Amino acid sequence: MSAAQETSNKATVIRLLDAMNSGDAGLVSQTVDEVFDPGVKQHTPFEATGVQTLKEMVVDRLYRAFPDIHITIEDLIEEGDKVVEKDTVTGTHLGEFNGLPPTGKSVAYTEIFIMRFVNGRIAEIWGVVDVFSQMKQLGMIQA
Repeated sequence: MSAAQETSNKATVIRLLDAMNSGDAGLVSQTVDEVFDPGVKQHTPFEATGVQTLKEMVVDRLYRAFPDIHITIEDLIEEGDKVVEKDTVTGTHLGEFNGLPPTGKSVAYTEIFIMRFVNGRIAEIWGVVDVFSQMKQLGMIQA
């Protein structure tokens, strides 16, 4: 893989996060269509296939629940056809989330994703999301 291709894979991740931080659900949806392979396989807190499922999770669920969501990149590492991203997510719980009505509480939690690229698009993604911290901050579980 050429250095230019590697650089563009990192740039693709940054472009995706910039869109997610825009607060514009339409831009997020369009960017997801452009940077993910239509048959993307997800291995995050749940297993799923397809860009439509990813858009439902990000645009329909996450943005509805946390309209002011912001993702800050802590680390972005690239090797071969993979990019690893460690980030911190912040937001205010203003919409229904996983059955929990809006609490108005702020959350901050970490995530780590490994993204495998094919032809400049994300074809597979593995992720670890600190769901425990998220649920604790929303009052869904006790410490």
